[in-house]
Amino acid sequence: MKFSIQSRNDSLSNQLMEAAKGYLTDFGLVFDEEEPNIVVSIGGDGTMLHGFHKYKHRLEDTAFVGIHTGHLGFYADWKPKELEKLVISLARKEFNVIEYPLLEVTIQYRHSGDSATYLAMNESTVKSPEVTLVMDVELNGEHFERFRGDGLCVSTPSGSTAYNKALGGAIIHPSLSSMQLTEMASINNRVFRTVGSPLVLPEHHNILLTPVKGPDFMVTIDHLQLLHKDVKSIEYKVAAEKVRFARFRSFPFWKRVHDSFIDDNG
Repeated sequence: MKFSIQSRNDSLSNQLMEAAKGYLTDFGLVFDEEEPNIVVSIGGDGTMLHGFHKYKHRLEDTAFVGIHTGHLGFYADWKPKELEKLVISLARKEFNVIEYPLLEVTIQYRHSGDSATYLAMNESTVKSPEVTLVMDVELNGEHFERFRGDGLCVSTPSGSTAYNKALGGAIIHPSLSSMQLTEMASINNRVFRTVGSPLVLPEHHNILLTPVKGPDFMVTIDHLQLLHKDVKSIEYKVAAEKVRFARFRSFPFWKRVHDSFIDDNG
């Protein structure tokens, strides 16, 4: 089995990376940064996101596992002191593979007719760089609303605990293949109205955002922030691809939510 390691690049994470690399090669695993079967992320959820985007071209062949060197993460659930236990479990292949839904984002450009497609593990957001965002929102080809406000966020179930939660969105279990549309500071008065609530859509639905005011937008794909010019539309749907995680023990999603947001001492 081939492996690679993604480090947060702080001293503790790099120390653990060198130790893990030594242990795993001693057990006969092969270090391969090009085509790993397992990616060990050492850091936090942000480190895991970097690893995902590095290997998003081979999701069917690569699984991820995380060691957190900060606070407990939703993707990184092993502790540094458990490194040897994790190494032995990897060497013995004592793990199951679980899959989480991803978000597919397609940006269509006006004059060139070109398009760009991205995958997000947590979320994608759209904001206007200088003025209020004004977007027509279509759900499954039918006009739903004209949004005016700071921006819009579309999240995956596993990403629903991240920026989406801060915006007042719902927390969705990752076994539900879905996506969620959440507003950022929408304008609601006697003239302008939006639904004002997060929308949870199943995997066979799609969201199409069409600009009303201005063709240039700041679009984020997880931690990546990109300025897109001359945008004709932005489409969101649940991706056909899924991200795969190596799961060695039971760690229920709702326990992660409890430990992260309510009480990490049980």
